Amino acid sequence: MPLLNSTIMRLNEITTLVEDKTHLTSENESLIKQIFKEINEKGERYDVDEIESWFENEGSWNVKDVKTRIVNISHYAQSRFEQTNKFRIVDDTCDDGDSCSCGH
Repeated sequence: MPLLNSTIMRLNEITTLVEDKTHLTSENESLIKQIFKEINEKGERYDVDEIESWFENEGSWNVKDVKTRIVNISHYAQSRFEQTNKFRIVDDTCDDGDSCSCGH
């Protein structure tokens, strides 16, 4: 699945905001986590392999450990979002508006 343009824009935002591409600070990691959280909350799906490929091909990220950390953050954010989404509260009212336990 190719990355959406809106996701690519957010990846470019990471590239712009992280000044030292050889080392991620805790502030950088928090920012990256927040960006991936927002991507997931907007319903934008991405393949982690595509994220990795994008950072490999982007050009300014030359330290493998830093790229790997960003990819790991993207995977963690996606997994956490998917896990949280599975436990949404289901409405327990029937189509006619009455409360029931039939599972509609």
